[in-house]
Amino acid sequence: QVQLVESGGGLVQAGGSLRLSCAASGRAFSRYAMGWFRQPPGKEREFIAAITWSGDSIYYPDSLKGRFTISRDNAKNTVYLQMNSLKPEDTAVYYCAAGVADRSWELRRKAEYDYWGQGTQVTVSS
Repeated sequence: QVQLVESGGGLVQAGGSLRLSCAASGRAFSRYAMGWFRQPPGKEREFIAAITWSGDSIYYPDSLKGRFTISRDNAKNTVYLQMNSLKPEDTAVYYCAAGVADRSWELRRKAEYDYWGQGTQVTVSS
């Protein structure tokens, strides 16, 4: 069992930056791949970023490459999402998730993740 708690969300102006954190507790955090997803108001939850358990492989959707950066610190049981050049359309609830998949196509799918945090709200004003 893994418990995930996101933090770092809030209100930011367009063009600003935020860093989200996801703290994990429970068993063997370092064995899990970690992902970030977001759910804009009235829309489906969508893939943002993923990192394998070792940190050797990182994946993003093409639309977000260059603005968002995922990283992890296994010693601190924490995964991060650095978000730069934020836009109003980035407004959403952001979720972290943990799973045992390790292939690119698997890590982009919500169904591949076993554990989810409660989410943190990010609001970008224009």
